[in-house]
Amino acid sequence: MSCFELLIIAMGLSMDAFGVAVCKGLAVKKLKTFHSLTAGLYFGCFQALMPLIGYFLGMQFEEVITDFDHWIAFALLALIGVNMIRGAMGNDEDADPLFSPSAMLPMALATSIDALAVGVTFALSELNVIYAVSVIGVTTFIFSALGVKIGNIFGAKYKAKAEILGGLALILIGIKILLEDIGILPDIF
Repeated sequence: MSCFELLIIAMGLSMDAFGVAVCKGLAVKKLKTFHSLTAGLYFGCFQALMPLIGYFLGMQFEEVITDFDHWIAFALLALIGVNMIRGAMGNDEDADPLFSPSAMLPMALATSIDALAVGVTFALSELNVIYAVSVIGVTTFIFSALGVKIGNIFGAKYKAKAEILGGLALILIGIKILLEDIGILPDIF
């Protein structure tokens, strides 16, 4: 997996957190730096931790699934992407303006579950997992911190579009992995 592909995956995974951060920014009456940093830390840390857990789970089954790992990677990325697009087209909920651990932990966990599945796909590829989870965590931190600010300034106008774009990116990367592994597409990146 190339650095470019990893960055696209990181941006795609961060779109759920970005969407929630935008909603958090909408709910805050008087935005402070604390709000952006808190959202960035919660979402970034969970988005980094979950693929690491998925990686170690995937390593347990690597020998068993080597022959069809490209199909698993494709299916997981496509499923995550479709769920992101479907979620973007659903009804929005009112955001909670609180940034306490009891408010942030469930959201950080919920937005990072898909990263667990991506971590499984990391176990099936040759990459430095520490580098990969660091890129995902930092990317999500930046997108989430900016999302709070953007939500506070612009509202929810871009939330659904960002989630749809992230979902499409994950689906396309899954297709690329599948086509490269079965020999239809040469390794581009």
